[in-house]
Amino acid sequence: MTVVCHQGLVLAGSAALATMGTLILYTGTPSRYGKHSQNLSSRVPLLPARVAWFLQELPSFVVSVGMLAWQPRSLFGQPGNLLLGLFSLHYFHRTFIYSLLTRGRPFPVLFFLRATVFCIGNGFLQAHYLIYCAEYPQDWYTDVRFSLGIFLFILGMGINIHSDCLLRQLRKPGEVIYKIPQGSTSRRLRITPNLGKPLFHLSFKEPRF
Repeated sequence: MTVVCHQGLVLAGSAALATMGTLILYTGTPSRYGKHSQNLSSRVPLLPARVAWFLQELPSFVVSVGMLAWQPRSLFGQPGNLLLGLFSLHYFHRTFIYSLLTRGRPFPVLFFLRATVFCIGNGFLQAHYLIYCAEYPQDWYTDVRFSLGIFLFILGMGINIHSDCLLRQLRKPGEVIYKIPQGSTSRRLRITPNLGKPLFHLSFKEPRF
């Protein structure tokens, strides 16, 4: 089977997702989830938080793993496959672990649909680029950029998981109200997620370039 890179499709899809995010930020409208969901109208359709998180994150995992398994080249030995495997690992955690542990407020359906569209597009674009478009030299596994990127990925993902765990512990059993950390833990809980997410996204770019 021929390996064909649709570079135009990747660029167009990436631009579409970036435009969608920019428009949402430009409007300045809160996401209406978590601490912003208190003023929602009772007529707004909602989904249970666990169901919404599972369904919206699932496409990124299914699409990336499916394209990885059905690619025309060998599954092993390609640097892009390892990077896509790390991407799939992240969404495995978000889909099958985080969604079962979360105890947040119900999701507005509109917010859920927007997140689902993003996850579908993100999963396809990442998988297609890494499988069909990205090119790496044979010695890429020994390159310092690759090693640094993998380290930052593990560190960033670990910080995110740990921070999520600490935030869940602020809630009492059965409680879904958004809790803002107070006292000595406040600064630590606010800093670590803001550190973990940039590290995670930076790490995924570092070994690719």
